[in-house]
Amino acid sequence: MPDFPLYLRNRITSVEVLDDTTLLSTCRLTDTLTEAVVELRVQLPDLEVVGASGRFIRSEQEACGDIRAALQKMIGVRIGSGLLKIIQGLISEASACELLPYMVEEACQAVILSFTKDTLTAAPKDQDLGPEIFREMVKANIRLYNRCAAFAPGSSIVEGIEPPK
Repeated sequence: MPDFPLYLRNRITSVEVLDDTTLLSTCRLTDTLTEAVVELRVQLPDLEVVGASGRFIRSEQEACGDIRAALQKMIGVRIGSGLLKIIQGLISEASACELLPYMVEEACQAVILSFTKDTLTAAPKDQDLGPEIFREMVKANIRLYNRCAAFAPGSSIVEGIEPPK
């Protein structure tokens, strides 16, 4: 009999341009125990959260049952420096759901990364790229650190780079 995984996780985060001044950032999380979605509407150019919604379709955490009030705390927050502490403070104060701050942070980080796509597409297209090109890319935009497996701690690409605080 073949081995089957006991635990799977899939996280998809996307940013959609709704109009000239509004972005919709969505974080979807599906794993063996959880299925959830968080959406943030973000107003340009200030990157202010003007709408927040989401739900946990299934979760082993009872605290994740109703997250609407916790998400409403994000309205008025500007995406920028110190965001992680703001999210932890606001969301953790309103909900004991442990996955919610993570999902809100992912949605916010996606907005930031959507403005760095030009940096990523500037990478040379050659097959024999060395890690130095990508190391410099991460140094130039530290928000890329730990955003994917290649830029994760322990990767030779980010060796010697201080993680963002």
